[in-house]
Amino acid sequence: MAMKIPGLLLLFALGLAQAAPPQALSWDGPRDGPARQRGVHKVTFIAQDLRNGGIAGSYRGFASAARLLGWQVQVQDAQGSGVLLRKGFADAVAAHSDGIILGGFQASDLADEVAAAQRARIVLLGWHAAAHPGAVSGLFFNVSSEPLEVARRAAEHVIQDSHGKAGVVIFNDERFDIANAKTRFMQELIQRCSGCRMLEVQNLPLNHADQRMDAVVKALNQRHGRRWTHTLAINDVYFDEMNYPLLHAGRGDVRNVSAGDGSSKAISRIRAGLSQQLATVAEPLGAQGWQLADEMNRAFAGAKPSGYISKPILVTRDLLQQLGEQEIDAGLPYQQAYRAIWFAR
Repeated sequence: MAMKIPGLLLLFALGLAQAAPPQALSWDGPRDGPARQRGVHKVTFIAQDLRNGGIAGSYRGFASAARLLGWQVQVQDAQGSGVLLRKGFADAVAAHSDGIILGGFQASDLADEVAAAQRARIVLLGWHAAAHPGAVSGLFFNVSSEPLEVARRAAEHVIQDSHGKAGVVIFNDERFDIANAKTRFMQELIQRCSGCRMLEVQNLPLNHADQRMDAVVKALNQRHGRRWTHTLAINDVYFDEMNYPLLHAGRGDVRNVSAGDGSSKAISRIRAGLSQQLATVAEPLGAQGWQLADEMNRAFAGAKPSGYISKPILVTRDLLQQLGEQEIDAGLPYQQAYRAIWFAR
């Protein structure tokens, strides 16, 4: 059993640290690599569901970089459907894509399709396509922040906000390894805080959140009542749907933090201060999209992956007020860094 740490002592250990504003960050990513590979390359981005803000944001970043590189890009949106996911993958292979990006779904879920693409010598990259970032089985590289770091920042913020006395429900989608890894670590951190209570993990598929959230919130409130003070979630989508059910249940006091991707919807409501979501742990989606392009270019050149793992950013209303209308990763000079690599003379 994990050792309990008194809530106030744990807060001291955490240092009550907020994430540094992105504008204060320097570029810690790659500074060298192969120049842009000549010729037109066809790349297909297969999205598990473009309604997911993280997937959509990484795609937008990738598409902007791919245009700069002169590639032909096609996007396939599976809309959360396994059937459409397999069809999109089969279509990408049949179209003789030079590269395929797995956007937000696990390579292990499509083992046969991945094997067919490998036989066809198609470069395969992932965005959140495995439990951890880096080179993984079946993929040249999986682009992601370290999920346990994302989970840590979210759980620490809940402990801090509650002064070490949170009663926590965690929303998970157990179909995804990366979500399960985040959930287990958040659960562990809450359990290590002696003044906190880990109430339950609620498994709710992301694509069912809009239909089931009202009933789920009602049931959670009946089970836990005022012991439920905070919600953690593996994605902002849950909080897209939670505000009205909480208010309807008379629970305007529940405070929510996402270990998600920092969707535009979540950032908008945190900036406005009009919802119960206090924070999201955003990944630098624009930078990750450009990294996808850089890793693909490295694969086309026969080079090794960069090995770079981007750092997540805790996004609060205070931070957003500092940033104004800038993107979360606007202070990261990733575009300049990648342009210098691709177009080095």
